[in-house]
Parts: sequence; structure tokens; C-alpha cells
Amino acid sequence: MAMSCKDGKQPLNMDNGKYVRYTPEQVEALERLYHDCPKPSSIRRHQLIRECPILSNIEPKQIKVWFQNRRCREKQRKEASRLQAVNRKLTAMNKLLMEENDRLQKQVSQLVYENGYFRQHTHNTPLATKDTSCESVVTSGQHHLTPQHPPRDASPAGLLSIAEETLTEFLSKATGTAIEWVQMPGMKPGPDSSGIVAISHGCTGVGARACGLVGLEPTRVAEILKDRPLWFRDCRAVDVLNVLPTANGGTIELLYMQLYAPTTLAPGRDFWLLRYTSVLEDGSLVVCERSLKNTQNGPSMPPVQHFVRAEMLPSGYLVRPCEGGGSIIHVVDHMDLEPWSVPEVLRPLYESSTALAQKTTMAALRHLRQIAQEASQSNVTNWGRRPAALRALSQRLSRGFNEALNGFSDEGWSMIGNDGMDDVTILVNSSPDKLMGSNLSFTNGFSAVNSAVLCAKASMLLQNVPPAILLRFLREHRSEWADNNIDAYAAAAVKVGPFSLQGSRVGSSGGQVILPLAHTIEHEEFLEVIKLEGVSHSPEDPMMPRDVFLLQLCCGMDENAVGTCAELIFAPIDATFADDAPLLPSGFRIIPLDSGKEASSPNRTLDLAAALEVGPVGNKASGDHSANSGCTRSVMTIAFEFAFESHMQEHVAAMTRQYIRSIISSVQRVALALSPHLGSQAGLRSPLGTPEAQTLARWICQSYRSYLGVELLKSNGEGSESILKTLWHHSDAIMCCSLKALPIFTFANQAGLDMLETTLVALQDITLEKIFDDHGRKTLCSEFPQIMQQVFPFLNLSERKMESG
Repeated sequence: MAMSCKDGKQPLNMDNGKYVRYTPEQVEALERLYHDCPKPSSIRRHQLIRECPILSNIEPKQIKVWFQNRRCREKQRKEASRLQAVNRKLTAMNKLLMEENDRLQKQVSQLVYENGYFRQHTHNTPLATKDTSCESVVTSGQHHLTPQHPPRDASPAGLLSIAEETLTEFLSKATGTAIEWVQMPGMKPGPDSSGIVAISHGCTGVGARACGLVGLEPTRVAEILKDRPLWFRDCRAVDVLNVLPTANGGTIELLYMQLYAPTTLAPGRDFWLLRYTSVLEDGSLVVCERSLKNTQNGPSMPPVQHFVRAEMLPSGYLVRPCEGGGSIIHVVDHMDLEPWSVPEVLRPLYESSTALAQKTTMAALRHLRQIAQEASQSNVTNWGRRPAALRALSQRLSRGFNEALNGFSDEGWSMIGNDGMDDVTILVNSSPDKLMGSNLSFTNGFSAVNSAVLCAKASMLLQNVPPAILLRFLREHRSEWADNNIDAYAAAAVKVGPFSLQGSRVGSSGGQVILPLAHTIEHEEFLEVIKLEGVSHSPEDPMMPRDVFLLQLCCGMDENAVGTCAELIFAPIDATFADDAPLLPSGFRIIPLDSGKEASSPNRTLDLAAALEVGPVGNKASGDHSANSGCTRSVMTIAFEFAFESHMQEHVAAMTRQYIRSIISSVQRVALALSPHLGSQAGLRSPLGTPEAQTLARWICQSYRSYLGVELLKSNGEGSESILKTLWHHSDAIMCCSLKALPIFTFANQAGLDMLETTLVALQDITLEKIFDDHGRKTLCSEFPQIMQQVFPFLNLSERKMESG
């Protein structure tokens, strides 16, 4: 029998009723063995006794008990360390909540005072301009801001005056009541995994504020956040044009920043900024920014072609050290994005504080937590790559997609003529090495004969389609919209060779296998490898099918997140899958538009199949609709890139233009089927929106009654909506075929879809002959003309052997 004791002083064994303790040498030997093998087997324990003479007087059972106790102490130590970390986090969060409560109490007091003042003086004197000064819980003093800024100049003293004013205004927003902050829609009250997030209400421009805890030191946090292109995917570049030190140890920087346009329908934004970095008396680190305008008489920056000059109002980051390590951070983003310069349909995007919070403010916190998590985890993933390398791949995919989407001339892009229609824009880049952000030549990844890159892009308006659900469908059902021949053409530009699959398979559909690489914290973003089985053919043996591999970035699949942009970006990868391999990203971006106005999608079709309820997988009803389902409109932007030989430009342009149009058509069909207005209760669209569907349902019932002499539905006397619903939920498989030489399915109810093992979206791609074997096809060819002649639409499909369509 043995017992555990503390501090490594464990009993050796029991001899004549007495415990003999391990000697220090024995404990040291056992500790060495424990680090090599924490859980040795029985054979291994006997081997340890033979190999280590100092343990020769210890019984194997005692060795087993010692290792059990040692593992128990290790587990207790880890648990104690974890609880201490949780306690430190809760203590810091409690402090943060107390400060937030204090700020809210001040805001309530201010509103009560203003309400009383308005009641007393509304009939005598006009209401005074709201004083934006407020008490900050950080500086613990009054900061009285004048309604108008005094003139400033470009001298160091003038810039310092602007910087100090910016600091004061920023602190009043971060921890004071200069802006009325309201809870962000869709966020749970109080702190959650994303911290405390709020959006502005009733102020100029759009604003967002977030505060939370991160496991990084303040100086590291400031260093990361100041390098905006590394974490803000919409940021194209930040150029530091001048740096001035200040007497208090801070720095003033003059910056020029460019932001990508999120769609093809609007230009990008640029900013001319002053950034002030300083340390407060309590040790807090502050990085604040604001736009420099002519009214301040400061240094100016002329307008830049293809960009609209936007304004950043006092914004920035307040970072305070946290007891026990880490930091408490406040983030404020306040901008005027000049919505007048974009089409009216897009203005809600540029006037949405929620969109700003999702893509900028919360992105900063997520990136900081991701960096902290990577620092505490293993350096190498199961794919043999460091987390930082996988994060760099994600950034390259996103940046490459943005570059192609915007098509800046200084990156080598130029537009070519269209075919008389302006729905698809074609750009050509003759210097793709610059595009891909590397100095690699084509021979290091692309065929040497490829001399240019072509990009086809387009945008389309979608109505009543949750972006997250649509994106998930595009990700999981690639065969519904992609062309294998085009995938094979894109893959032909990269090296051919064996590809080592070291990841675990998480899903497959239609010859597509998804293998995960990495995901960011809170699963906001996924990086994965897509294996398209048998899509291409080997150049050495054209008869031998070859798999194609894509590196894919997927984000925005959280249906409960409001205002989230959904993206699916992918690029063919070569056999080496090197970290610096050239990439040609293509993909989709779906941006919700926060507007209650109704809009009609162009080229919208209404048919019976599209009118019936489908869920995320295509043919099942989804009873849970997310917060994003409430958005009535969204804009989808599509961009595809291909490497090509210069003399093939016209042919590739025509092929790509046709491919983009086919994708648009497929997406419109999918979006129509996935619309949440199908309804989880009625299961159908509003009758006013689907007259064709209801008419076809009545025709089916009338035809059945006319030629078979019996009623198909018992509820034949009820309204059109009830007929359509009953037809869809009928227990028998009901299918309709087109009157063509080669019959094609145009409709099947739920039972029919289950029998055919397909979805409403894919139904129209299935011909009737594909579901029969050879004997069935021969019978079909001989019997179908007679059936069509007799107008007797009935086939006993239940006894036929089915093939996958």
C-alpha cells in the first residue's frame, strides 16, 4: 500500500509497519523518467527498474503509484494555474464593468439634466448646444471641448495642439459620454466572447466602440493595432509620411491610408490622418487618430484618383495594463464615409454603424485574441505549419481578392472592351508578380508561357437571402454552381504532382472533399483545402483523372451575427503548397444592406420548385432563422482570376464572361430557393409572390383528375396556397417532366426529391434517363413516345434501379 504526500516526499514502501521515503536521488531519477514517459506500461516499469540501479529496491507497484500521484499533481497544478488565470480575468472584467457602469450613470445623469433644462427653457430660450465635454473614468477630470476648433498650422506646435485636442475628444468617446452608445443589435447584454460592443446613436457619421481583455502587454497591443494592414482586411496601405517626437515622450505621425472598395459598385476610400501616441499619467497607452482638414490649416494631401476622401473623426485605442498580465483595451472607430458618393442602394452600407463594428472594431479585438492564443499554443499545426504562416495565407487570399476586385491601374490592371453588355467587367494584368505580392517568376508556380492574368467581376443584388446560409450552400455544394472544366483550366496553371493530405476529412459532397487547415478564434474564419476529385486530367496520360486542390478561405457563416460580411475565397494550389507560392484568388463576397426597403432582384424567376421551402441543405425546411434573415437585401460581388497566354486573351475573356454569367444564373436560382420567406410555418411564399407556382399546382391536380379519374389531393376545394402546400408534403413521390425529346425534370415534391436523392436546386440538371439503368433506358426510349402521345403522365419509378444523377 502507498500514500501520496506533498513536495515530492513520497513513501517508498511499508516495511515492518513503517514508511520508507524516497531518497532525493530516487525522486530525481523518477522525475526524469516522468518527463520522458508520463504513463509507462507495466513492461516499461519493469524495464525502468532493471535499467536504473537506484530504483532496484522499489517494487513495480510502487512505481505505478508514484506515476499516478505525479500525474495527479500535474493535473492539479494545471487546474490551479487555469483557475488563477480565470480569476485574474474576472477581476479585470469586473473593473471594466464597474467603469462601464460609472459611464452609463453619468450618461443617464446628463440626459436627465438636459431633459429638465429643455422643459424649463423650451418656451423662453432655445436649447443650448450640447456640451460634448464629459468626465472620463481614465483621466478623472473635466475636458471642456469648444464647439469649433481653433485654427491650426503645420508647425510642430500646431500639430501638437491638434494632437492634444484629438486625445481629449477620443477619451471622451472611449470612457465618457461624448457619444450616446447603444447596445449593438444581436449582441448579448454584458461581456461575452467579443467583449462589450456598442454602436453610435444620433451622431455625425458612423461609430462603434468595444472594450475587452486581451492576453498581450500594452506595448505589443499598440504595435499590432498600428500596423493596420495586417489585421484590417479592407486596408490596402498605410504610408507614414512624417514622424515628430513630442516633449512628453509621445509621437505624432502624418499618415495616408487607403481602403479597398468592398464591391464593384463604388470607389475605395482614403484618409489623410494625424496619429498621436502617448502615455497617460496612470500608465495607460493611447493611440488616437483624426483626419486633417483644410479648416485646421494643417498639412494637406491632394485628392487621389479612384478614391473618395473620407473623414476619420477622433478615434483610436486606449490600452491599460491588467494585473497579472494582459491588457484592458478600449477601441473607438468614428468615421464619415461620404455615403453621397455611392449608388443609393449601397448607402445603407456606408451609413451602418453595425457594419463598421463588425469589419473594423470587432476585427481588431478578434485579431488580438488570435495572436494571444497562438502564443499560448503549439507552434506547429497538424499540417506542419505554424499558425502565423496559416494566418499569412488567409491574408494573402483576402488581399489578392481585394486587389482583383478593385483593379487599380498602379497594380497593372487595365480594362478591356465588353461584348455589348456591361454586366461583367473584364480586366487584364500583365504583371502578376506584383499582383501576388512576391518576386516569384511564373516558372516558380505558373507555366512559363502564361504571360498575363485575367479577372472577370460582377455584382448583383439579392433579396431576402441570409448571407450566411447562401455562403454555406456555395461552400458545401460547389457542384451546383462551378464548372469542372473551368476548375481544371485554372488548375492547369499550377504544378502537377502528388499532394500530401495530412488533415482530417470533415465533409464531402459531389466529388468535393473539405480538409481543415485552421480556424480563427470563435470560429469566425476557416482556412481549408478543397479536394475536387477527378476534375482534371494528367498531361502525361489524358485518360487518367487527376484531383484538383484549392486553398479556400471561408468567413461570415454565423447566422446570428448582424451586419456580417460573408466571404468564400479560393485559389488553386500547386503540389508543393509552399507558404510563398503564388495565388490567384477568386470567390464571392456577400454584404447585407441594413435597409427595410424592398427591392426586386434582376432577372428573377418564379417557378414551383423555387417557391417551396428549402433549408441550408437544399430540400429541408429550416425552422430557425437567424438575425441576418431579417435583412431584406444584400449585394453579392463575384470575381474570378485566370492565368492565360497572351495570344489567347479574346478566347479566355469570352469564356470567363460566359462562366460568370452562368454563375450569376445559378446563384439567383439558389438564392430564390434559400429565401427565408419560404416560411417555417406555412412552408411557402406569399401567394401574391408566386402566381406561377400556384397555377402549376392546380394544373397538376386537374391533369391527375382528368386522366386517372381520381383526386390527387383531398383538400382540392381549398385555396391555392393550401393546394401548393399539400402537394409539396404529399406522401407519394410526384414529379413533372418537360415535353421534350430528352425529358428533364421541372418539379418534384419532397417525397420525389428524397427518392431521386437530389435537391430542388439540382433537380433541373437531372434528365429522366439518368435515373434508369441500361434496361430502363431502353424501355424508356420505346415507351416514352407512346406515353407522351396518350398524355398519360405516370411512370412506376419505385421499382426501377436508380443511378446517381
